[in-house]
Amino acid sequence: MTTDWAQERILVFAPHPDDETLGCGGLLSKAKRAGAEVLVQFITVGDTADESAKGFSTAEERYAEIKKVSDHFRWDDWNMALPGDQFHLRLDTVAQVDLAQIIERESPISIARTRPTVVLAPHRTSYNQDHRAVAEAVHTALRPSNTALRHHPRLVLSYEEAADQWRSEPVAPPSLIVELDEDDVRAKLQAMELYGSQAHEHPHTRSETTLRSLAVLRGMQAGVALGEGFHVARWLA
Repeated sequence: MTTDWAQERILVFAPHPDDETLGCGGLLSKAKRAGAEVLVQFITVGDTADESAKGFSTAEERYAEIKKVSDHFRWDDWNMALPGDQFHLRLDTVAQVDLAQIIERESPISIARTRPTVVLAPHRTSYNQDHRAVAEAVHTALRPSNTALRHHPRLVLSYEEAADQWRSEPVAPPSLIVELDEDDVRAKLQAMELYGSQAHEHPHTRSETTLRSLAVLRGMQAGVALGEGFHVARWLA
């Protein structure tokens, strides 16, 4: 079964700026080129320690990077839910009910307001506490209900990042592979270059070599040259 991405409205939940690119940048490129509507809900951002000469990047710098990446991918909209150092890398201190409410109803691009057909979220087994918090909150926000009362996206996927291979419990391989072409992989790599404060040389989980290698591996597993892997939470066919 193939997907006509031109007919889809995609809502991505990214704990931090760059997670959407690392996890599903190839799919976002492919879908947008086909004519999909793409919305990105960032959850938090703050000043971040890094390997640069000054040793950190500011929230203002990260916002500037988001704007460049948004233009690059031609997103239709994006939003930042909880900016500030009191939330950044501390989402595990926010009540899950509060995060779920933002995701489900309160954000300007919430599930209830935008009614996406596809939702993409991080995987719950990430070592990063913010990723786990967002994954669980999205899962709660998408709980089954009467479709007359609550919007149910037809396709719900968890994306993977190379860094997620460092985990404390085994996880099955991705259950869905989205085939990419070279243009999609190149668009993903170029977007990571625009996230200049977060890009790293190899060997690093966010290096160009790592991202391309993972695309080659996932493509090979489906018998194609390049791909991105996802875990299916819901697929209403």
